Amino acid sequence: MKEFDKGLKNKPVEIAAGIFWVGYEDDNAGLHCNPYLLVEGEEAVLIDGGSRDDFSLVMLKILRTGISPSKIGHLIYQHYDPDLCGSLPQLEAIINNENLRIISLEGNNIFIHYYSALTPKLDFRAFDNRFVFATGRTLEFYPTPFCHAQGSFVTYDIETKTLFSSDLFGSFDNNWDLFLSLEEPCADCRDLSECKASCPMCPMKGMKTFHQNVMTSNLASRHALELIGTLDIDRIAPQHGSIIESPVNVKIALGHLQRIKNVGIEYALYGDGDEN
Repeated sequence: MKEFDKGLKNKPVEIAAGIFWVGYEDDNAGLHCNPYLLVEGEEAVLIDGGSRDDFSLVMLKILRTGISPSKIGHLIYQHYDPDLCGSLPQLEAIINNENLRIISLEGNNIFIHYYSALTPKLDFRAFDNRFVFATGRTLEFYPTPFCHAQGSFVTYDIETKTLFSSDLFGSFDNNWDLFLSLEEPCADCRDLSECKASCPMCPMKGMKTFHQNVMTSNLASRHALELIGTLDIDRIAPQHGSIIESPVNVKIALGHLQRIKNVGIEYALYGDGDEN
């Protein structure tokens, strides 16, 4: 299992071929945001670019990948919250590319327009739910409505089998690491109050709490998780929390989330319920 070198917190981290984590590590946050830069040949896309206050560190890491900001041709926003979109005006100014485009869904673009009206906004359904680089490398987009916004979606990189999951698989965690560490006992664990692997903090507990409080309903969550379960995934790169490496760990995390009984409105009305 990979571990995050705290000495690299001001540098980008390549998590797969051409995919860089350009987020930020804050020991006091309890909620970490993860923008990702995908570089392919002379093109680049930035996924969920980050908040206004964190722009300078995100841009520093982008520059340290060696790519010129002007090579970023598309900004992908998987929903419209300020922790994703708040830095849009600064990004536009630094990228300074008249061909820059935003990729999202029409329902999101209505709200993203209020961060900036400058950059044209595309609905990915207009180009068959995918974006194709000049090299042929392809990103696929899958709507996950009401997880947590009406226009939420996930992005799948076919080449590296990486799923950019937006808020899905996010986590509240005061013991954060860039990569999620799961042990063999995690697969069969049903009691998140006591770690069978003797970890100082259950790696799944913060993810469960996040989902119960952020996703809107059981129906929305189950629909999204069932869809994700049909994809061939090597890693999940969420917008919050830690990156989940390896198909085995992806399966473990997916199983835990699918066993949660009450999410969103059901959680608010009826409480936690029984994870079984």
